[in-house]
Amino acid sequence: MLSRFIFWPCLAGLIILVIGLFTARKEFARAVGIDKLTALSRVFYAAPLALFGAEHLVAARGISQIVPPWMPGRLFWAYFVGTALIAAALSLVLAIQLRLSSTLLGVMFTLFVLLIHLPNVVANPKDRILWAVALRDLSFSGGAWALAGSQGSKILITIGRFSIAIPALFFAIEHFLHPEFVPGVPLAKLIPSWVPFPPAIGYLTGAFLLVAGVLMLINKWVRTGATWLGLEITLCVLFLYVPILAMASGGAALTEGQNYVADTLLFAGTVLLLASAMPPAAWPNNQPARL
Repeated sequence: MLSRFIFWPCLAGLIILVIGLFTARKEFARAVGIDKLTALSRVFYAAPLALFGAEHLVAARGISQIVPPWMPGRLFWAYFVGTALIAAALSLVLAIQLRLSSTLLGVMFTLFVLLIHLPNVVANPKDRILWAVALRDLSFSGGAWALAGSQGSKILITIGRFSIAIPALFFAIEHFLHPEFVPGVPLAKLIPSWVPFPPAIGYLTGAFLLVAGVLMLINKWVRTGATWLGLEITLCVLFLYVPILAMASGGAALTEGQNYVADTLLFAGTVLLLASAMPPAAWPNNQPARL
């Protein structure tokens, strides 16, 4: 039997995924080509939020230890964040108060970086994993800022663009230096031995991250670069991380597997939110480019 630490987070994520796919069906049908993927950006971003939200609720005591010790009510903050993540996930898939929920998400992820991850990086500046985690949450804030900005603020879109571009470039360098680790957010897990040509996957992901990151940084063909990066990361979720989860045995391995699936899907949703916030690129004759 699955423990509550696996069952409830997975159930929450699947429920939001199903609701999101249903509510996005018309937008998905209208989209053309690879732009169909951007129609699912909020779904890919929301489902992991729900999973992590439920995880905060069922494992609150463990997660509360991540809260800075100087903050009172550490257990309260674990429950509060879990509830907020689930509420935000519902807001995204139901398109209710999008600007408010996405702005609050941007603030929340930024506070995670400033209050939790940055002190860890300062204390251990040579630890590449701590850097990756800090920049991962910075990119998640960027997706939220881009979504908030798509409701009518170019400044928020610009903040989101830089908040994703910088982590993407860092991740690209990490993939070139350590192609043996799983693709997407460069953490400590090695690509499983059953995967053919693991370094090639690392280098390929690094190339996508590098090109997309540069395009985001210089503000050229951002929608194109972010969409193709989102596609590559989504394929990694489907053909690498989901099998890793399916092959997991034991509670710890299952928890790790579900978190890697959600984490990487959230990163895919992040870059796709930026893509959906950007206007379509145009050819010299001012006609929209078809991907």
